[in-house]
Amino acid sequence: MPEAAARVPLLDLDEALARLAAAGAAARIAAVETVATQAALGRVLAADLVSPIDVPPADHSAMDGYALRAADASAPGSVLAVTQRIAAGQVGAPLAAGEAARIFTGAPLPPGADAVLMQELAEPLPGAQPPAVRLRELPRPGQWVRRRGEDLRRGSVVLAAGTRLAPQALGLAATVGAAELAVVRRPRVALLSTGDELVRPGSVAPAALAPGAIYDSNRDTLHALLQAAGCEVSDCGNVPDRLDATRAALRAAAAGHDLILSSGGVSVGEEDHLRPALAAEGRVDLWQVAIKPGKPLAFGAVRRAEGGEALYLGLPGNPVSSFVTFLLAVRTLLRALQGADPALPPPLPLSAGFDWPRPDARREFLRVRLGTDGRLELHPNQSSGVLSSAVWADGLVDNPPGQAIRAGDRVRYLPLSSLIGG
Repeated sequence: MPEAAARVPLLDLDEALARLAAAGAAARIAAVETVATQAALGRVLAADLVSPIDVPPADHSAMDGYALRAADASAPGSVLAVTQRIAAGQVGAPLAAGEAARIFTGAPLPPGADAVLMQELAEPLPGAQPPAVRLRELPRPGQWVRRRGEDLRRGSVVLAAGTRLAPQALGLAATVGAAELAVVRRPRVALLSTGDELVRPGSVAPAALAPGAIYDSNRDTLHALLQAAGCEVSDCGNVPDRLDATRAALRAAAAGHDLILSSGGVSVGEEDHLRPALAAEGRVDLWQVAIKPGKPLAFGAVRRAEGGEALYLGLPGNPVSSFVTFLLAVRTLLRALQGADPALPPPLPLSAGFDWPRPDARREFLRVRLGTDGRLELHPNQSSGVLSSAVWADGLVDNPPGQAIRAGDRVRYLPLSSLIGG
């Protein structure tokens, strides 16, 4: 690799993510599928879901108790005749003056009622004919009443296009009767590794592993992250450290895929062939980002033989670098491709329970976890080759360039749960 290539200025992460978001939006997947609501978990909604009904559809009781007219309860100890019993799914008769209805949670209020007194505050009178109840407390108008449409109004947008569908979103869709949802087609991603040193787990026993060989862990990590992000993944295997093999692998992977994702081979060593291969088979738009771990990050596109192009992202080979850059860069691109908001989730301001006296000049992402005292603990080994630190951690500290940290300082915490899966 020419020496000048090694001195390419590092790109600011925010600028890199903005470029990825713009590229993903420009290549946004237009294909839409209709799937059963129960099968739509993790998918991205393709069109606004508009409510055809009010939710709830009528004023109803929020408690087990007695529906009544607040004006009839003139003083504590007032006695009202209980003239009907209304369970959820039943419709009561109009309530006359001096009457109450035994009512249960979720049941619609009978016409004329404007309040509910919970059953613990009412005393049924044994043997009274007709049945009656004594009020131990005066209800207020509207007390324990859920109003018609207080959750959703007919004609309102229930879920906006671009929403990534979480379990609670599917429940909300079902609330308005949506048995099916229009969702964006899953991104199709070709996944490959590079490196002659890589061995597929299961192909060689640990005792027989050749000197210098290592098991390919990145492909399993990235495959799982892509699945969690709702992608269709094609495992394209490992590419030998040769330029011709790398070019051939990119050409093959471009066919039928929206994105090619690789790990390794994107640095500037003599055995790193992805940049010249990408330049020959398509274009290079982005190279090296000012973050740690994860500086060697490549982005561009590969021409398809049938026309058009597949986007390309090349991640570093070190396992933590690959993991972190997926959470930052690949997540951004995948969300933009599907029309979802590509922005990273806002960080949480939490207290550091550690010192970080020698910060890097690059923006750092430190593996941490929340301690029992409410402060963040730092994994003792922040090397980009220590994948066990990513298993130990429950989040990352997004630390600005050159920013030292002392115990007690507020830092920017990104939970892994907010980054994995969409």
